[in-house]
Amino acid sequence: MAYTNNATLIRRELITRLAKLIMDDRLDEIDRIPLEMAPRNSKQESRCCPHKTRAVLKYRIMALLGFNIADEDDELTPLRDYAQRAIDRTEQAEGVLTVVDEACTSCHKKNYVVSNLCRGCVARPCMMNCPKDAINFVSGQAQIDPDKCVNCGICKNECPYHAIIYVPIPCEEVCPVNAISKDEEGIEHIDYSKCIDCGKCMIACPFGAIMAKSQLVGTLQSIKSEKPTVAIVAPSILGQFKAEYGQIANAIKQLGFDEVLEVASGAVDTATHEAEEFGEKMDEGQKFMTTSCCPAYVQAVKKHMPEVNEFVSHTPTPMHYTAKMAKEKMPDCTTVFFGPCIAKQSEGRMDPYVDYVMTFEELGSLFVAKGVDVLNCSDETPEGELPVTGRWFAESGGVTRSVLNYLPEETNIKQMAINGLDKKQITFLKKFPKLKMETNFIEVMACEGGCISGPGIVCNPKVAKRLLSKYMTK
Repeated sequence: MAYTNNATLIRRELITRLAKLIMDDRLDEIDRIPLEMAPRNSKQESRCCPHKTRAVLKYRIMALLGFNIADEDDELTPLRDYAQRAIDRTEQAEGVLTVVDEACTSCHKKNYVVSNLCRGCVARPCMMNCPKDAINFVSGQAQIDPDKCVNCGICKNECPYHAIIYVPIPCEEVCPVNAISKDEEGIEHIDYSKCIDCGKCMIACPFGAIMAKSQLVGTLQSIKSEKPTVAIVAPSILGQFKAEYGQIANAIKQLGFDEVLEVASGAVDTATHEAEEFGEKMDEGQKFMTTSCCPAYVQAVKKHMPEVNEFVSHTPTPMHYTAKMAKEKMPDCTTVFFGPCIAKQSEGRMDPYVDYVMTFEELGSLFVAKGVDVLNCSDETPEGELPVTGRWFAESGGVTRSVLNYLPEETNIKQMAINGLDKKQITFLKKFPKLKMETNFIEVMACEGGCISGPGIVCNPKVAKRLLSKYMTK
């Protein structure tokens, strides 16, 4: 799902610049970032003018400070004031994703558009077959009335010249739960009562108008404090920086973290307990059980699939178990989870053992800001070899594989993997309790390919899969 484009690179540069200011105690200079990134004489301007670009950059920085764009009550409030509020913050604002309205103005409000290929034919099959009478001919050209059109696509299919094209709204197209839509002014809004924080819309937006609110400020402030700060890293990190795990762990310590724990250790606990829970539920006569390690899927169940709720495993996630280990070892420590997932932030808010959640993209930007070259770090592999079964969680099918490893050989398990959550899969899962199928164990991952394809990654998923493969053998 995730890929690198110019909007992504701008986001990473913003994270890097902001992180460097925090590290150097120069947050009072934060208002200079938009000016430096969009100078008045820039020849690579992609918007109407540098002033528009600066406004967009300002609001994207607000998101990185952890604010909803709607939190702004005065346009003249400088970024340094928001930075101070972020430092003083005790609670996070609602939702994980926010829309930068200044950047969200370029997508069509309608999906079907008549192009200049229209020949104004006498047959007029588009008009004759439209069930809502939404098409008229003006000056020999077909026109679609957006107020009548219901986006059925019949006109497109009937046109013999392929003159009618489907123009998707990227963020709405990929949202599996219809949580994002335009208002009367054409600006997208996220309905947090529907949103599952999967991050698909953020990756899909070609204008960088959707941002994940960051916990960057809190994380870096914790590193500066006297309390120990522990980084807990998801297994999928092994496919991100083209380096050995020991090198990555050493690089993280150079950022100021006191200890680094790989979440693969907690994944073993999750797999073990989930195997036990599966056996118990099957003995009780339950029809099937689904995994619970993907927070976007868990939210989708709670908000959109109540029919499936009783079948979701109650076993906590690997992040929970690993953060708990850290707190038991150092009760006064601050735990920071690094992973590929945006939805983990909403999970972390409800977990007493998790203090902050960051993405691999943010981690990579911290390395750049601090001047840490991961490939030049020594390979200081932590003591004690972690079971490979915990690292299997990084890709689709891995959770099932790990759970199977802890089940008795005689267990009757018929598994299925939902590799990527979309509208079609959600409809299927809602119907599944009533279907007559032998499947009794379903692994669900919101991201196609699993965690290595999450919205917060820095490495192409195909490359990450190859890098990860050497850690997946037993």
